[in-house]
Order: sequence, then C-alpha cells, then structure tokens
Amino acid sequence: MTPEDAASRAVEAVLFASEHPMTVDEIRAHVGAEIDLRGALAALEALYAGRGIELVRRGDRWHFQTAADLAHLLRRNREESRKLSRAGIETLAIIAYHEPVTRAEIEAIRGVQISKGTIDVLMEAGWVRPAGRREVPGRPLMYATTGGFLTHFGLSSRRDLPGVDDLKAAGLLDPVDLAMEVLGESDAAEAPESETVTDDE
Repeated sequence: MTPEDAASRAVEAVLFASEHPMTVDEIRAHVGAEIDLRGALAALEALYAGRGIELVRRGDRWHFQTAADLAHLLRRNREESRKLSRAGIETLAIIAYHEPVTRAEIEAIRGVQISKGTIDVLMEAGWVRPAGRREVPGRPLMYATTGGFLTHFGLSSRRDLPGVDDLKAAGLLDPVDLAMEVLGESDAAEAPESETVTDDE
C-alpha cells in the first residue's frame, strides 16, 4: 500500500464516521499534519464520482452524501415540510445576497419592517447565524448564511446563487420590479450627455 492510499483511507474513515461536514483543519486533527490532505480529498472525490455515494464540498466543509440522482430511493413517504412566509423568503434572500447584513439594512432593502420572529425562524432552521456586530453607533448585530443553508439548497458556495438573468428566466422576479428596471434603462438612454470640461479648455 502506498502512502497516498493510506492517506486516502484515513481521510475516508474520518469523514465516513463524522456526524457532520468537516473542515480541512478538523480532518487534519484526526489524521495528522504529515498527510497530504488536499491530495487525499481530491483522490477520494475522483474515486467516488459517479457512484452511489459521493464526496462533496459545501463551503469550506467536506462530507459524504447520497448521489443526487439516487436520493428518491431513500426518501420516506412522510416528509416534514418547512414552509417560509413571504417575509421569511425575502429576508433569507437579502441575507444570502448581501451578507453580512444588519436588520436595519434588511428593512431598508425590503422597504418594510421585519418582525423579530422572521429571523428567529431562519436561525432555528439552521440557515442563518449571527455574524458579529457592525462597527457603527449602536453596534447592530449582523447576519449571514450558514453551511446548512448551502447544503439544503445544494450550493457549493454563495457564488452558485442564481443571478438576475437566471431569476428572470425562472419567472421569480416581481413584474413591478422588472417594469421599474426597464423604465430606469430607458431614462438612462434618453438622458442628455453631459459635457466634460478639463482644465486645459
């Protein structure tokens, strides 16, 4: 057995036994600093590609999961659905796209106040967490998404969040917002060009 095989087996055992996704530092604490951990993870990722279970990275954490195309085989008939209110969905989206963000900033973007219970629900779901305090008067608490948010929505990182074009294509943008965007573009096109005067003139 080569050292590379031994390293991969050690990392595989640690991840398989873990009850939660693990960071590289957490894995290294079990297998030792002398192991080429990045190489072992890459080898395992390639080894499990296309199999019934796969090694995936969510944010900065690694874990084994059932292959996405086989999840239906393990799904139970009775599922607990967690429905969010419109305010909850909007708040979660604002936090995901603007994190870290304070309650006041969320309210400024939404245009209405949010109840304390809205953020509490997102935190209980494990999708939102406190992310320190803004260094301004009053030092308001900031919020950010969690690794659980990435895992639940099948994202490797926040860079995988859909862009405006994707949201338009899926019909998820408010028609009023789209109309205002078009109006803003037309106003910008009709605005007269301003003359630039330099010191030489």
